Amino acid sequence: MWKLKNGAETMREERNNNDESGGSTGSETWLRTLNGHLGRQVWEFHPELGTPEELQQSEDARRSFSDRRFEKRHSSDLLMRIQFAKENPSFSTVPQIKVQDIEELTKEAVTITLQRAINFYSTIQAHDGHWPGDCGGPMFLIPGLVITLSITGALNVVLSKEHIHEICRYLYNHQNKDGGWGLHIEGPSTMFGTALNYVTLRLLGEGAKDGLEAMEQAQKWILDHGGATAITSWGKMWLSVLGVYEWSGNNPLPPEMWLFPYFLPCHPGRMWSHCRMVYLPMSYLYGKRFVGPITSTIRSLRKELYTVPYHEIDWNEARNLCAKEDLYYPHPLVQDILWGSLYYAYEPVFMRWPAKRLREKALQTVMQHIHYEDENTRYICIGLVNKVLNMLCCWVEDPNSKAFKLHLPRIFDYLWIAEDGMKMQGYNGSQSWDTSFAIQAIISTNIAEEYGATLTKAHDYIKDSQVLEDCPGDLNFWYRHISKGAWPFSIADHGWPVSDCTAEGLKAVLLLSTFPSEIVGKSLDVKRLYDAVNVLLSLQLSRSCNMPNCIRQALPDSFDKSPKLPKLQNTLYNLNRCGLCLDTNLLSRYDNGRGKEKRLQ
Repeated sequence: MWKLKNGAETMREERNNNDESGGSTGSETWLRTLNGHLGRQVWEFHPELGTPEELQQSEDARRSFSDRRFEKRHSSDLLMRIQFAKENPSFSTVPQIKVQDIEELTKEAVTITLQRAINFYSTIQAHDGHWPGDCGGPMFLIPGLVITLSITGALNVVLSKEHIHEICRYLYNHQNKDGGWGLHIEGPSTMFGTALNYVTLRLLGEGAKDGLEAMEQAQKWILDHGGATAITSWGKMWLSVLGVYEWSGNNPLPPEMWLFPYFLPCHPGRMWSHCRMVYLPMSYLYGKRFVGPITSTIRSLRKELYTVPYHEIDWNEARNLCAKEDLYYPHPLVQDILWGSLYYAYEPVFMRWPAKRLREKALQTVMQHIHYEDENTRYICIGLVNKVLNMLCCWVEDPNSKAFKLHLPRIFDYLWIAEDGMKMQGYNGSQSWDTSFAIQAIISTNIAEEYGATLTKAHDYIKDSQVLEDCPGDLNFWYRHISKGAWPFSIADHGWPVSDCTAEGLKAVLLLSTFPSEIVGKSLDVKRLYDAVNVLLSLQLSRSCNMPNCIRQALPDSFDKSPKLPKLQNTLYNLNRCGLCLDTNLLSRYDNGRGKEKRLQ
């Protein structure tokens, strides 16, 4: 039976495994933390766990989801709820209130309903104070992990047979009726989703005719829509490193851009953080033209994914091919001219001496930035996409490197299991974000004093999840922003500052400071409140209340439609709610001499 472990308890199994394998230094060598792994979420399989009733409950939940998967795409975290129902049983005796349509709604009825809701919600709070939960949805995350583990030979070392079984369950459960997969679990089928998830299942050991015709339907969808040459740019990159697509079928991703002067508008350091941290390792793999081992499965996939024999594919033509189901914006002529110029004139020069020496320097620079990102996120990275890309780059640089080994245990931070199977989350969770809102919601009921134990744990979690230091070194050199005082989306070990998470975390601790410490615990130190405000003010754009999410945006809005990053188009929004949070809370209680500035006028 699967068991969710949180915080420091996630280390116990790691230590046991290390002891059994003869390790002498303990698993802490490979897992780094700032605060005892507070908020870390790891699912582990224990064959001896679970009563017959609990095991049957789990199977019933899985069967019910599978039977209704086309009507209800989202899981309900029933496996976690089954576990928490045993660990945190509710002893509430508050009766259920039912109000008929014609009845008048009374204050008593509302209060009792709120009590029942908070009583239940308290039972699914983790012991360290946060509320665990599913943060999945995208269908392009698992493929990157499986491809990377397959190339590096770590697939069956990192993933147990139970992991693989549940990942396959998840992929089959979220396959569309037409045989394809979408960009996300609710999306229509795309070449990007279908080709990558088909490849993933094959790498996990599924045959081309397995899955009760599911694999055959997926292959048919791919071929009926022109074959995998019509996959998007991210897909072309993943298939290229795997060896089932040629690098000559990719538009250039020159790593030399990292050597450009920063004043140039196209410098990668000016990109939105998520965009930049994905382009970074992609440019390394492209510059290296890295291709993994060619196995029998790879040779078979070369036959299964295309409408013509692999050796007859026109890779130059394939560069700009994109299935209509995947195309967000038609390619303008100027874009094709740009890619063509780089492809025909730029790349041939930098693939040969003496210009190749500059490429080697660029690749070294890229790896410096990759290692900086890894170290400062404790190998969690800003998100799953760059996490697995960085891990692959570390292996390409040195298969026996410490950096690669430090990446491996953090894979489990991204795995989440529910009744629909095991998925990869886009983040390593939404712990801080969810906990801040939970605190605010409970306080808004006006019965918060009754739930001091719940609020105290949540308060402790929020206080201990604040980022306490900036990243080391020259932040400008690393294209980073100050982070001291910020709150991340997930846990402190992740470390990336997020403006709205900081605003909501700040709002939560300010609201809690209005209660006696005997009820909700000691308030956050005022200096740390000022640190949070300082981060928010530093992110402010001009004299508006708008703020970007992680760093001050240094590129024009049009970059949001970058052709090399189609999956991130239309994702940049300035956040005026951060300023509202400060106006309504901080100014009414604290003033360190920056009152006028805090009004964000």
